[in-house]
Amino acid sequence: MNGASGGHRLVELSHVIHDGMVTLPGWPAPRVSEWLTREASRANYAPGTEFQVGRIDMIANTGTYVDTPSHRFAGEADLAEVPLDRLADLPGVVVRVPSGTRALERQMLAPYDVTGKAVLLHTGWDAHFGTPRYGAPEAPHLTGDAARALAEAGAALVGIDSVNIDDMSPAANGERPAHSILLAAGIPIVEHLTGLDALPPAGFRFTAAPPRVAGMGTFPVRAFAVIDTGRPQ
Repeated sequence: MNGASGGHRLVELSHVIHDGMVTLPGWPAPRVSEWLTREASRANYAPGTEFQVGRIDMIANTGTYVDTPSHRFAGEADLAEVPLDRLADLPGVVVRVPSGTRALERQMLAPYDVTGKAVLLHTGWDAHFGTPRYGAPEAPHLTGDAARALAEAGAALVGIDSVNIDDMSPAANGERPAHSILLAAGIPIVEHLTGLDALPPAGFRFTAAPPRVAGMGTFPVRAFAVIDTGRPQ
């Protein structure tokens, strides 16, 4: 749901996490339950007072999530160590990927000023989220050369609305050049974004901040954009 207040509009860019959802085909789904029910809590409080405490069991790669350098490289910055200025209130730019494009190449990035920005790759593949096609070999991805261009230009963060920023087809032979190049440069990656069609090409701020969990390299985020509605788009 989007909202507006005080000359700004908020745009939701995250998938909802719910019990049994499938993010990556073949990977475990989250289990959402209750650790303390409202009924059970009544024994602990005054009459008319009750609380619910939920529980979720999930792998870190669930829903819309961020990859930090330690996801790929041992000893590098994890969720607790990546600075907030790489995750929150970043100026953003949307790269519109033509429909049917499978590999986003370096030349497609040439028209965009990405320095110091959250670069969001809008492929439209989020339309297949939760279906078998989402993980299909033809899912759009970023090439290693394009990732190198983003790193060289000093992008602050890179996000995509596809199943993976890398090619997951058998032809890739398990190589993950986009992850390797971006995370080696300290550039966080946000995967499984949604709703990028609602954003202007630029002129917005982007946030995708996870909890500060030491020792973990990935975790779900509440990704969103703030658009200045008083600014011409």
